[in-house]
Amino acid sequence: MLVLTRKLNQAIQIGDDIEIKILAVEGEQIKIGIEAPRNVDIHRKEIYLAIQEENSKATGASIDLLKKFTEQIGK
Repeated sequence: MLVLTRKLNQAIQIGDDIEIKILAVEGEQIKIGIEAPRNVDIHRKEIYLAIQEENSKATGASIDLLKKFTEQIGK
């Protein structure tokens, strides 16, 4: 893991297309701004993990339905 220290209004550049800027520091909270291409998904980590879990459940349900369907065709 790369650890960087930034001050207010300083930024971090990731590749050519992504910039993360420190917008405000208020107590224990830091506000950041992210500039990235529209095709790059940006989520808070907890939201990203919830999306992954839902996708995994949906895939499992699809496989179960497909198995039941193929079993019925085989009869």
